[in-house]
Amino acid sequence: MPGKNPAKYVLTVSCPEANGIVRAVSDFLFQRGATIYEAAQHRDPIPDQFFMRVEFEESEDRLPEVNRLDEDFRQVAEQFQMEWNFYDLNIPTRILLAVSKHGHCLNDILHRWESNVLPGEVVGVVSNHEDMRSLTEWYGLPFYYLPISADSKRLQEQEIEKVFDELDADLFALARYMQILSPEICEKLQGRAINIHHSFLPGFKGANPYRQAYDRGVKIIGATAHYVTAELDEGPIIEQAVEKIDHNFDIEELMQIGRDAECAAFARAVKWHCEHRIIVNGTKTIVFR
Repeated sequence: MPGKNPAKYVLTVSCPEANGIVRAVSDFLFQRGATIYEAAQHRDPIPDQFFMRVEFEESEDRLPEVNRLDEDFRQVAEQFQMEWNFYDLNIPTRILLAVSKHGHCLNDILHRWESNVLPGEVVGVVSNHEDMRSLTEWYGLPFYYLPISADSKRLQEQEIEKVFDELDADLFALARYMQILSPEICEKLQGRAINIHHSFLPGFKGANPYRQAYDRGVKIIGATAHYVTAELDEGPIIEQAVEKIDHNFDIEELMQIGRDAECAAFARAVKWHCEHRIIVNGTKTIVFR
């Protein structure tokens, strides 16, 4: 159809290491008229596991839709015991952001989105405080104020889940949302929730990491973007950013420097998730940058 964007897809694969995987995938795509324009693979020798990401598009022949490709690929996948996913790159990842009182990561992501450098579609912001309402609405986005108390935590999370579902969101991105998520919502959003933690994990977990870093006299501080799990700050790490410091910095200066690292690590993690560059490998991730 004239003016219609050509079909562009991503295939991700995880399976036990074996001979012939790359050839089988390449042959499958070639037989359907696909042109591969980016491919990467990695073998983790400890579990002897193979990972692959292939980005491809239609050439002269029109490619089948994702559902048909997925069904046709099943025979190849079963042969190699694969876990696999096809993604349509013409359908942007829909992002629901969450924030509390600190707006630097939120503002950074919203600016990237409005500037068309974030390969995703921000669909709304939820918060347990009103502080970021004006910023959110300035960008023309809906703001969902969902206050929380010790007695209402699960009810509040159910409201978040309702917003997530109603907006047909794909990713829940916690832009300094300072609440610990319950096991129930972690399970529902497994692999679809990214948090930015303001320390270089696995060090200084939990609250006040900059004070912890100051008290230990560390020489670098950092930030860690990771998938959310029920175990606090233990989810698979996606990206980390660091800055060098020394004894001259007080806690406030550490926090100011750390915010830049938080924005950088969080933005890259969200971008890579939207581009389907991340494959979870147990307690860690493979990131095809």
